[in-house]
Amino acid sequence: MIRSAASFAGFSVDDIPAAEAFYRDVLGLQVETNGMGILEITMPGGWRAIAYPKADHVPASFTILNLLVDDIDAAVDQLNAQGVATKIYDDPDFGTDERGIARGNGGPDIAWFRDPAGNVLSVLVDAG
Repeated sequence: MIRSAASFAGFSVDDIPAAEAFYRDVLGLQVETNGMGILEITMPGGWRAIAYPKADHVPASFTILNLLVDDIDAAVDQLNAQGVATKIYDDPDFGTDERGIARGNGGPDIAWFRDPAGNVLSVLVDAG
């Protein structure tokens, strides 16, 4: 029924040029704008997501993309060096440290941050 090779994720943004620069230059992902003005973002491993313009965009309050990294501290350092805040939650349930990294909470080490449209993303170490 579903062809996994043709499947992809999608989310909205309010500024395509800002999103393109962020996903390409800050996160280092392959980004192309298609003929409809939609960003096609290719992740390592080949899976894709699209970011489409939406005038009445409301940022996702949940994590829209989880990006696997080998070293959470190095990833957070790189994001912070590029001006990306990784301390976006003060909720004790997340148990984040001063850099915004949640460690040892029964899940993977993870840090959340926002794209220019305010959508929540994360970098995490695959514990499996």
